[in-house]
Amino acid sequence: MNIRTEIIAVGSELLLGQIVNSNAQFLSKELAELGMNVYYHTVVGDNPTRLEQAIKIAQERSNVIIFTGGLGPTKDDLTKETISKSLGKELIFDQAALDSIEQYFVQTKRIMSENNKKQALVLDGSYILKNDYGMAPGMALVVDQTIYMLLPGPPSEMKPMFQNYGRDYFQNQLGFQEKIISRVLRFFGIGESQLETDIQDIIDEQINPTVAPLASEGEVTLRLTAKHVDEEVANQLLNELEQKIHARVGEFLYGYEQTTLAQELKNLLIDKQKTVSAAESLTGGMFSEQLTALEGSSKFFKGSIICYTNEMKAQILKVSKQTLDENGAVSEQCAKEMAEQVRKISNSDIGISFTGVAGPKPHEGQPVGTVFIGISMKDSETKVYPFHFAGSRKGIRVRTVKYGCHYLVKLLSEIE
Repeated sequence: MNIRTEIIAVGSELLLGQIVNSNAQFLSKELAELGMNVYYHTVVGDNPTRLEQAIKIAQERSNVIIFTGGLGPTKDDLTKETISKSLGKELIFDQAALDSIEQYFVQTKRIMSENNKKQALVLDGSYILKNDYGMAPGMALVVDQTIYMLLPGPPSEMKPMFQNYGRDYFQNQLGFQEKIISRVLRFFGIGESQLETDIQDIIDEQINPTVAPLASEGEVTLRLTAKHVDEEVANQLLNELEQKIHARVGEFLYGYEQTTLAQELKNLLIDKQKTVSAAESLTGGMFSEQLTALEGSSKFFKGSIICYTNEMKAQILKVSKQTLDENGAVSEQCAKEMAEQVRKISNSDIGISFTGVAGPKPHEGQPVGTVFIGISMKDSETKVYPFHFAGSRKGIRVRTVKYGCHYLVKLLSEIE
């Protein structure tokens, strides 16, 4: 079967620019892993006439049509009704979905309005996709050799629904025999263009497994995907490809799948039985937020001091007046003292400091993007890492925090 897939996102808020169509991006990636070609992305507002027109166009050029959005209880949620009319399929109540919706209102001690029952309506004869994180179920059916799949709009509902139920539906319906196994490699400290250059021949020669690079906020990921009827063979193909990549750029590889630099830092701090505290100037608490977002952070994170002004640096952290007068807050010497002082004040094993200029204007004669990260460890010489970042204020701050995590990971990895 020559699979021609179209994704139709329904919602006027998408056309108004109020939200980004991240669902289409997510689905395209998932479908590519399944070997399904996505040829078209369509966005249509909450208008039945225009949605009918979009359906007719899709039917002429696609044999898999996936809809996101418009399954809710309000009047502008009209996806099911419009598709029902277009396909000549009656809408019926799915009892399991209705029971689940009613139970939700009982548990939350709220009165269920009549329009909420609308969410339990499904196309007659469709395969139901359970909604584990919301009320409206998804559904899929085949009409005239075209597969139609309806998914909810909220990404928090749509993504797990597709991953847990939608993928299996397509694999069964389309008779895929091959197992599709993916592995995500995460890199830091190397740009996307440099990484691609270093493995260009591997990318050019890819057939099975495939390699897909992706850059995001200073990081680079490689998604390796292998297909084979035997899962063991697919994994072996991935292992062999990863070994080739590791030989070229392995020094920048820090983790796999959905991990983060902060998560890897947490793992090492716990493994080495070390604690860390932070003195944050330009980052304003971003480093601390990253660590405290992780479960069990009290085991390895002592706390932080947000010392945004020179007054706070001097009064709370006890950075010397001489350093601030002669070198300024944006300096190697200030970063050194900040890291050492926060470690002593908190009685932690490691102190890390962040000072610099995030912009939009220069400060103390230092250009935007000038950053110093200090790391003080017990019984070790304090290290200070200078940087000159480019980009937006937010981008500079994000990269600063990630480099802080990166150097802590490197230093902790060297501890026996």
